[in-house]
Amino acid sequence: MALQLGQVNLKARDEAALGRFWAAALGWEFSSEEPGAASALPAGADWPSAATTSLDFIAVPDPETVRYRTHLELATTSAAHQADLVERLRDLGATPVEAAVSWPVLADPEGNQFCVREPRESYPDTGPIAAIVVDCTDPGAMTRFWTDVLGWTRHDVTDEHALLRAAEGTGPYLELARTPHLPSRWHRAHLDLVPRPVSGFAAEVARVEALGATPADVGQGEVTWRVLADPEGHEFCILGPAAPSPA
Repeated sequence: MALQLGQVNLKARDEAALGRFWAAALGWEFSSEEPGAASALPAGADWPSAATTSLDFIAVPDPETVRYRTHLELATTSAAHQADLVERLRDLGATPVEAAVSWPVLADPEGNQFCVREPRESYPDTGPIAAIVVDCTDPGAMTRFWTDVLGWTRHDVTDEHALLRAAEGTGPYLELARTPHLPSRWHRAHLDLVPRPVSGFAAEVARVEALGATPADVGQGEVTWRVLADPEGHEFCILGPAAPSPA
């Protein structure tokens, strides 16, 4: 049994509009099969797989009150590609954000901040999402926890950050970044993990809790997934088997 990164979950005021923005931004397909939920996924992609991390958009009445510490970094292959991508994203509705970094930081139409990174040798084969960044105070401790949870390979581990990636060497990196003034840095995204096979849901929840995760209540009520928090309090979900359809 194992857990796979299935998707990045973003809370939204208008899930369909936000989903369409991100589908266009990434060159992916948009879908919405039920009210209040939408997704963006590469065309023809198998899900879940190490190479595929989708984006899910869930409607909530007041997304600004949702507090997570995760954001996206987009990949580019050249300085020209980076400039063209920033221009295209702005045409789609993104807005620039002032930040103390050397690469462009933008906000999507609902204010979720994300980065457009400069070309990096390690990023060309990640797909359009280079990294999913989790702000933290202790990258070393977080690296140990998330490596055990996902079984991913460690790359470039320093006191300031760590990069983890699926053992297959495909898909985006998970970056654990030491972040000053952490309590004031919040985003509206979190990770959803998928048991493989899904019948191992209960065993995977127990395993991750034994690694140091704790149950979290974000107002989810009775659901088919489990909401947990890692040792620094970042909420994430382990998705369970779908509930049976009503007779």
